[in-house]
Amino acid sequence: MPLPLAEDAERWRSVFAERTVLAVAHNVTSATRLLDLLALFEGDRRVETVFTCTGSSALDNGTLELLQARGALVLAWSEAKQRKFDLAIATSRGGDLYNLHAPLIGTPHGAGYNKLLGGSREAFGLTEEWLMHDGRVVPSAIVLSHEEQRARLAVSCPDAVPLSLVAGDPCFDELAASAPFRPDYRHALGVRRGQKLVVVSSTWGRDSVLDAADPERDALRRALAELPADEYRVLAAVHPNAYYGHGAWQLHTWLAPLLACGLMLPRPDAQTWKAALVAADALCGDGGSVTQYGVSLGLPTVLGSFATDKAAPGSPMALLARAVPRLSAHRPLLPQLDDAARRQAADPELRHLRSLVTSRPGQAAALLRALFYQRLGLPEPATPAAARAVPVPAAPGEPAAGPPEARRSPVVAPMYVTVGTVGTDGDAVTVRRYHAALQRPSQEDHLAGAQLVADIDDPDTQWPRSADVLLVPARPRGGPVPAERAAAGAEAVARYPGCALIATEEPDDGCAALLPGSGTRVRATWSGPRPWWVSPAIAASVVHERLLSGPRAPHGPGAGRPPLRVRVTIGADAELALLVVTAL
Repeated sequence: MPLPLAEDAERWRSVFAERTVLAVAHNVTSATRLLDLLALFEGDRRVETVFTCTGSSALDNGTLELLQARGALVLAWSEAKQRKFDLAIATSRGGDLYNLHAPLIGTPHGAGYNKLLGGSREAFGLTEEWLMHDGRVVPSAIVLSHEEQRARLAVSCPDAVPLSLVAGDPCFDELAASAPFRPDYRHALGVRRGQKLVVVSSTWGRDSVLDAADPERDALRRALAELPADEYRVLAAVHPNAYYGHGAWQLHTWLAPLLACGLMLPRPDAQTWKAALVAADALCGDGGSVTQYGVSLGLPTVLGSFATDKAAPGSPMALLARAVPRLSAHRPLLPQLDDAARRQAADPELRHLRSLVTSRPGQAAALLRALFYQRLGLPEPATPAAARAVPVPAAPGEPAAGPPEARRSPVVAPMYVTVGTVGTDGDAVTVRRYHAALQRPSQEDHLAGAQLVADIDDPDTQWPRSADVLLVPARPRGGPVPAERAAAGAEAVARYPGCALIATEEPDDGCAALLPGSGTRVRATWSGPRPWWVSPAIAASVVHERLLSGPRAPHGPGAGRPPLRVRVTIGADAELALLVVTAL
């Protein structure tokens, strides 16, 4: 078939394909799954693909831009309905697909068929409303990922059962095939040794994680506020309908306080969310497909929100709602994640749920390619079809890259810091830091006994005015020299009489500290190999705890006294560092 550009397009062709496939996109969600499926044609110049957008989705913002950014040839929907194609593939049921002049293959765009839509009591994509027109089934093939879907299809649209094919789930196969590369994804996402990655996933619409207006139930805020900042990274996997429905700029604006505290927000049309699921240690989700994929991968999971009335009865998502605990507003988040990790691995109900994502594990690529080529009337390529590994995020440590650039503040973020003594000798401590700007008075159980550490130059003066520990950082490129920083520390005593310790940054990531109440001056230096997390701020917090509330308080080291040597960790799995505190 000639390339459908113009009447004389034949003279401009460079590759003379034997078959043309029409790829039908409904919105960004369906387009991303469509692109995954079309990878099965890679390397075959006998097959040419053109795209179209049905224009039938109220949330189709970004779809055309996505396809054009990939360099796809896109036809107007009106033109696509006038031309003949050898095959059409659609990952949604929206639009007047019955007007296409091509055999149509319909596939799901998520983890099976789970969601109710438009007042139906059966799953979207499995009912007569979405599969039939004028008494006939529109698709010539209906792809299912699990046998249980065929049983539901037999109830909701019996005429479609003979046209159904259980071909497994290509996305899950890709995630499973990527498991050996978990360290690569963690490195690319900036997850350091000793850190854990928590993915917070949100679908779209009411009762999604993003919809949570109550600060006590806001899973995104709670993850950044309650999980120790040095021990955890948090990534938001946001549904394309939410990301593009509101616009990337708006979403980044709403989440700006969380982004400033380290939240990773990848574009949903990239594959970073897949890499994050493979790299993750825990998941907080809702009623979206990402939650089901995470549970199927065995991730400890809690539900930050869930719309029970939107889950199709008898679907895996309805089972998930019963099997996975809800995020409690009355308990800290960390023990809830720990409980999930301890209990869910051997849970028989969850074991059954994990088996429902696909009944053809590892076979989706082969089965789908065989279907496509059979309908095209072409022999398959000689190279076997197999699941591929998820690409490693291209920008290591910066998956939040998108149209709105994340702001990187020069201010040292204010932190509440707890310093806990380990063992009985008093020479070992564990430091945990929490983003101060995200805390709520009703959720401060994890802050018992915490000190507030703030940058002396923070424009938001509530922090330095309230700080227990004031930091005087060595600003790069023209910042004050040590003598000037010492003077700045002395000046701070007058400006902030309530602070208990003023710490000026030292070149070796230690600090020189002044205790205004006693006039004690000490230097804290890190000795030996240093883990990635050592910093002047952590050194200052340890000095504050040791000299003001530790076993050698209130005077600490002085003339003729041996230095304090404190073994410091940031968590049970982190490396240990030695901090030496000497008198000045």
